[in-house]
Amino acid sequence: MKSLVILRHAKAEKNELLEDFERGLTDKGKLEASEMGKKLAKKNFKPDLIIASPAKRTNKTSKIIASELKYIEKKIEFNSTIYLSNVSDLLHLIRDFDESFSNIIIVGHNPAVTSIIGYLTPNFIEHLPTAGFAYIEFDVKSWKLINQLSGKLLSVEFPTN
Repeated sequence: MKSLVILRHAKAEKNELLEDFERGLTDKGKLEASEMGKKLAKKNFKPDLIIASPAKRTNKTSKIIASELKYIEKKIEFNSTIYLSNVSDLLHLIRDFDESFSNIIIVGHNPAVTSIIGYLTPNFIEHLPTAGFAYIEFDVKSWKLINQLSGKLLSVEFPTN
């Protein structure tokens, strides 16, 4: 059994002076990320790996989530493929996960995070908001066996802030 949480970064600042990659989180975004980390903790989700886009807003979101889940921040992996990814990129990333990992969190960006949820599960989500996540379970022993509609959507959570 493999479990995957697809999480969109929390609310980012809008600053025309910054490159998109350099935009950080707003105060609201920091609160959203903390809230969503607590929701994952209440579900007893214990990640073997947190992997995120290296963009500033996903970097910070992943660190806040890690803190709430008591996951060692230094173990977060940053993968540049996630930054401008599409469904195909994310699917290749997922299929290449180390088989010793059973529970993984991917912290990324729209539209790819919303699209991959619809690809992996029979559930349609029109728009995953900032800090929203989908918790998906796969009845497989290998990440390589994950295909279209092979996942079961256990829950979708949005921040209340």
